[in-house]
Amino acid sequence: MKPEDLLLLVTRTMPYGKYKGRLIADLPGQYLNWFARSGFPNNEMGRLLALMHEIDHNGLSALLTPLRNRAKNEK
Repeated sequence: MKPEDLLLLVTRTMPYGKYKGRLIADLPGQYLNWFARSGFPNNEMGRLLALMHEIDHNGLSALLTPLRNRAKNEK
């Protein structure tokens, strides 16, 4: 994981599927779990989804709050 990946979680949106347009950080846990069972895509999006799954699974989503605030202030 690169540190800038955390910022991508709160700025990049899901490009396809049921949750198209939703921030990766806002994807529901069951959707991330489905990817974990089915397999993450073998690309940058898959890497970010796997990272978000780990964060969500371990109850660490609150760690993204300061980054969300930073992203909002930079707009």
